[in-house]
Formats: sequence, structure tokens, C-alpha cells
Amino acid sequence: MLECRCAWEGCENAGEYRAPKDRTLSEYIHFCLDHVRLYNAKWDFHAGMGVDQLEAEIRNAATWERPTWKMGTQGAGLRAERMHVKDPFGFTADMEFGEKVRRDKPQDRERVHGDHMVHASVERNSALKVLQLKAPVTLDELKRRYKALVKQHHPDANGGSHEAEDQMKVINQAYQTLRASLVPAA
Repeated sequence: MLECRCAWEGCENAGEYRAPKDRTLSEYIHFCLDHVRLYNAKWDFHAGMGVDQLEAEIRNAATWERPTWKMGTQGAGLRAERMHVKDPFGFTADMEFGEKVRRDKPQDRERVHGDHMVHASVERNSALKVLQLKAPVTLDELKRRYKALVKQHHPDANGGSHEAEDQMKVINQAYQTLRASLVPAA
């Protein structure tokens, strides 16, 4: 390590402690312990900044200097009609993907049930595909198809096959998903 003297005028001690020269924090001045304390007590990182620059600095610090966007504008490639936000306090009600706006769109009326969003589209479609059914489905049709698939894929009927057991888990999950969408909540 390079041995240097304290940068304080008239000090002969070793400059073991560094202090920033400016806001870029790329250049430093070396002081002894007593003088680095005095320097740091007087140094102001925000000296010379205007009000607008200070406001920008505060906003940047609030998000750990990470980029942010207004809610609903970027969405990581998600489109508003596919977004489902659980918002019990109603903060997003008037936004493009908010419940109030969605309730007014005809294609979303089937997904809105009172104050609760029914996440039917993706889950229900995949469940219909697993059970090899086409919408609309009645509860009786669902039960008949489920019983037929259980008889066909039950592990006991397939010699204890692990593949049949895994298929049964998928069938059961699909049945539960569709049954929940057909049976009104008590």
C-alpha cells in the first residue's frame, strides 16, 4: 500500500483514511483520522444541486435507483385485458385493468362475479382440455366425464403405474377447477 501524508494543511500524519472529493465518488482525498472526521462533518453530498436535482435524487432513492413505471403502463409485456389484479382496497378500480373498468367491458363480464375476480379463462380452458370437454359444460356432463376418466386412468386398473397416478392427479385438479366454476359458493 502506498504511504501518503494527510492532505490537511500543516498535518504531518499519515493519510490512512480516504474521503470523497466530489459527488461522483471516483476521486478521494487522504486524511489522518482526526482530519477525515472534520472533513466529513463539513462535506455535503448535495451541495450545489438545484431543487429539481434534489427532487430527482429523492425519487431515485425511494426506489433504490431502479427504473419504475406508472402502474399499468409497461406491464412486462402483459396486456391489460389479460391482467388480473387482486385489489381489495380498490386502488386500481379506475385504471385500464381495474375491476370497475373491466366490469364495463362485455368480454370480461363473465369473469367478474360481485367483488371477486373469477380466474376462469386460462385455468378453465386447460381443465377442459385435460378432461377432453368443450364449453359450455353442465355439472352432470362434468361428473360423467370425470368418472369415465377415473375408471380409465386409476392406478389400480393400470397395475399400480406411476404414470397413471400422475395422470389421476392432473384429472383431479382439472375436475376441482371446473367444479368450482360451476357450483356457486355457499
